Amino acid sequence: MSLKRKITLSLSITFSLLLGIVMIVIYMSFNDFRRDEFKERFRQRLEFTSHFIAKSKNFEEEASVFFNENADNILLNEKILIFNDQKELIYSTIKDRNVIWDNSLLKELDEKKIIYSEKTVPEIYAALKTINGENYYILTSAFDTNGTSKLIYLKYLLIAAYVMSTLLIAFFSYSFMGKFLRPLEDLNKEISEVTAHKLTTQVPVRNSNDEINVLAQSFNTMIARLDDVFQSQKDFTASASHEIRTPITRMAFQLENLIKLEQHSPETLSSLKQIQKDVYQLSDLTNSLLLLTKFDKENIQSIYEEVRIDEVIFESFETVEKSYPQLKMDFLISENTSENALLTINGIQSLLDIVFINLFKNAAIYSDDNEVNVLITETDENLVIDVVSHGNTIPEEEQTKLFEAFMRGNNSQNISGSGLGLRIVKRILEYHDAQIIYISPAELLNRFSVIFNK
Repeated sequence: MSLKRKITLSLSITFSLLLGIVMIVIYMSFNDFRRDEFKERFRQRLEFTSHFIAKSKNFEEEASVFFNENADNILLNEKILIFNDQKELIYSTIKDRNVIWDNSLLKELDEKKIIYSEKTVPEIYAALKTINGENYYILTSAFDTNGTSKLIYLKYLLIAAYVMSTLLIAFFSYSFMGKFLRPLEDLNKEISEVTAHKLTTQVPVRNSNDEINVLAQSFNTMIARLDDVFQSQKDFTASASHEIRTPITRMAFQLENLIKLEQHSPETLSSLKQIQKDVYQLSDLTNSLLLLTKFDKENIQSIYEEVRIDEVIFESFETVEKSYPQLKMDFLISENTSENALLTINGIQSLLDIVFINLFKNAAIYSDDNEVNVLITETDENLVIDVVSHGNTIPEEEQTKLFEAFMRGNNSQNISGSGLGLRIVKRILEYHDAQIIYISPAELLNRFSVIFNK
């Protein structure tokens, strides 16, 4: 999960929890207010009834008229029962049905004088009042329909507000975090474009003192130090290769002269030829390293030229053939190649020569029949060169490491080599935005496919 989404999720969850707590407090506070208000209306109604009894001259005759005129003025679905001192019902607002009451409630009034019960349905407010020297038991019950409906409406309103607020805060948090973290995303984009071949690139530094700017400055400092290290290594490789090339060339020349002499025994002549091959291998490796130090992937495209790949292949084969005269090449152009194919790519011929020299050398060293087959296929999308030879194949577990430095497979035992050839090939092809793939399509069959994108 990205940092922007993590922050958005954290803000949304925190806000939702706080908003939920606030809304629960609002709901409970409103419910308490509704209950207290309803209780106060109960009390006022009972006082109103007591006042009426005290002022009435003939209570039983005036009660029906009074309560009919004042019905539901204060409470909804109000029911009133009035008892005398002997706990006999003397008036009820309930008509046309048998009136039932709880005698235990009347007895409880003798002790408590006032009873309010909100747990019953409907709610009850009862009081024992002494009016004009006589005791009256007044029982009032009612539903707080109005308050309950408001409470239900408030509940749904709060739920809707909670959902909408959560969605809005998530949206605005995501948008705000997007703008707030935009400099960090830009920095990440700039950093991702920096590679081992582009260490001179500095990421932009903004005119601010925030953490992102400090990070950009630290990254630029690190890049500058790495560039110094890489440049020192590159200079050392170039200098060492240049210094080594001279004695190797002298050794190769002297070996050629020694081999031409006729007084050598067969064993000595074989050893001299083997030494000559090793010297040539060292010479090719030195030349490859020296050429690689002259180019940089950052600016190599500026010196690209149009190169015919078939010419590169033949020139490379001729170079290898000098050291391995028994090697034969079968060169073919695929039938899938269009008639208008030019067999050209943009690149550096000296580096491409190294690619195919190494592939042909591998074919000469590891093949069983001293033959290499080359197949070129050109389409609108790419140019593919398949280099195929017969011999021991590379196990699958070693194929993933085939292009690593100093990697040598089981099929290379008892065969001299540096283990750098295919690594150099891969590096050169990376400079040309190309790739190389190894597969074994059949038993004792090796195929290297070099793919150039158009």
